[in-house]
Amino acid sequence: MTVEFAPVPQPDEPARTAALRRHATLVKPVASLGRLEELGAWIAACQGQCPPRPFTRPRVIVFAADHGIAARGVSAYPAEVTARRLAMLLAGGGVTNALAQVAGAGLRVIDVGVDADTPVSGYKMRRGSGRIDVEDALTENEVEAALRAGIQVADAEVDGGADLLVAGDLGVGASTPSATLVAALTGTEPVAVVGRGSGIDDAAWMRKAAAIRDALRRARRVITDPVALVRTVGGADLAAIAGFLAQAAVRRTPVLLDGLTAGAAALVAEELAPGARAWWVAAHRCAEPAHDLVLKRLALQPILDLGIRLGEGVGATAAMPLLTMATRLLTDVAVQDW
Repeated sequence: MTVEFAPVPQPDEPARTAALRRHATLVKPVASLGRLEELGAWIAACQGQCPPRPFTRPRVIVFAADHGIAARGVSAYPAEVTARRLAMLLAGGGVTNALAQVAGAGLRVIDVGVDADTPVSGYKMRRGSGRIDVEDALTENEVEAALRAGIQVADAEVDGGADLLVAGDLGVGASTPSATLVAALTGTEPVAVVGRGSGIDDAAWMRKAAAIRDALRRARRVITDPVALVRTVGGADLAAIAGFLAQAAVRRTPVLLDGLTAGAAALVAEELAPGARAWWVAAHRCAEPAHDLVLKRLALQPILDLGIRLGEGVGATAAMPLLTMATRLLTDVAVQDW
């Protein structure tokens, strides 16, 4: 494995302290705005200045890929729905499109492993991943290509002026490899990470639990190697998001973390680039049990808890206006004159 990350710098603590001190001087009771004050201070630390700059180019990047494990009946939808949903995002009619417009964020969709021809496949390394209960998700060359794709996309976005990033996922069956990675990295039993995903019934839940159990057995031999782990039981989207999140931290760019799949990739990214989590805020609590394990491991407190279980960056985009508000409080509210 030749993909390596530069050391991750840490956010500016003097700027964070200055932001909290500034809040104490604004025309309001001290510490009366709760998490909004903490979020504003985090943004100031990421930018290295107080007051922080209002965001000018927030960006949502959706990484799309299919998963071979969907053939085991672990999703409420057939695999071909991935390509249909991707087409809808490109046409402007998806959930993320609507929320990104409200949040003032740009949206980019990237096909890294969809099992269909798409117009956004410049980073695609295969059509669908392997079925992780019986075979590896990716080859060594493919996992490296996916990681590099995430790095390159992060660099391109930051070089293009992005000052706040979201990584979303799109792919039928994605919650199964995501939950498997979380279980492997947190030492959790399969039954504790199995959720309803796309809205599965009891029979599909049992198939999903068995699939995660079988995949975890395969994962044990590579449990100490995060790249080998995502190659074995992850997928192209998970690897690409991990590379994206790690490189965003290297490039000192704040990230709103989305739900389970982005969270599972974040666990891998923190292993690859220690300290990266200081540049992330958990946007929401996903309605999947494995996501609570992600939040606990990364020591992140979610901003929202709306019962959202859709990926695609939806939960993170929903939380984005709150970061804008947290910034504006520090830039626009008057200072006490008494």
